[in-house]
Amino acid sequence: MQIEFYKYQGTGNDFVMIDNRLEAFPKEDTKLVAHLCNRRFGIGGDGLILLENDLESDFRMVYYNSDGSQSTMCGNGGRCLVAFAKKLSVIENTTTFNAVDGLHYATVNDDGIVSLQMIDVSNIKIESGYTFLDTGSPHHVQLVDDLENYNVKKDGAAIRYGELYGKPGSNINFVRKIDETTFSLRTYERGVEDETLACGTGATAVAIAMNATAETAATTIVINVEGGKLVVSFDKKDNQYTNVFLKGPAEFVFQGTIEI
Repeated sequence: MQIEFYKYQGTGNDFVMIDNRLEAFPKEDTKLVAHLCNRRFGIGGDGLILLENDLESDFRMVYYNSDGSQSTMCGNGGRCLVAFAKKLSVIENTTTFNAVDGLHYATVNDDGIVSLQMIDVSNIKIESGYTFLDTGSPHHVQLVDDLENYNVKKDGAAIRYGELYGKPGSNINFVRKIDETTFSLRTYERGVEDETLACGTGATAVAIAMNATAETAATTIVINVEGGKLVVSFDKKDNQYTNVFLKGPAEFVFQGTIEI
């Protein structure tokens, strides 16, 4: 059986995209998903995303980690899926789609910049040395010195698998403040089990965490990731973060077919 696929990337976060509106993809075959995401024996990607029909929105997003497990929300994956939906003429420049964490509104312009509305956030755990919050996926946010030379994989794995988060684990974000509206970020992603060049829900978590801990009073924040630049904006009232948007590029890389 041959499968047609598309490859997209958003600030270096790369994804295998499959149009599954005809429901031909074997969704329960997690070994196949892991194989397709394998960078040496498959197509290669931080995750695999299916675009499917949905009764209450333009389409449904089904997201898999690169290890084959179905996962929580992926912000950059969602942005790339919006660009993919436009390429397939499923949408034009605006859309509402369903994901594992509910409905998302998004816009995409002709330059491939996608702005994706994320979930509202109100439950933020601020501890000595770190902040924890859920932006569609769970995120540990921690300021560090010398981010450029920081051992993200080693320390990220230690926290992800440590007693703090138990078996479910968490994504781990290491952050450096550049100025009042700009932060640099490196992320260890669970499911990938390594550092990735970007993480959309992580960038969103960092922006909100930096505001919640008074590192910034800004409500539009630039997040420098290893693969480029993302912008997070939100409205804040009391401890409620609403109208949260993640904005950045989502680019088509190539397409092809693979025998499975």
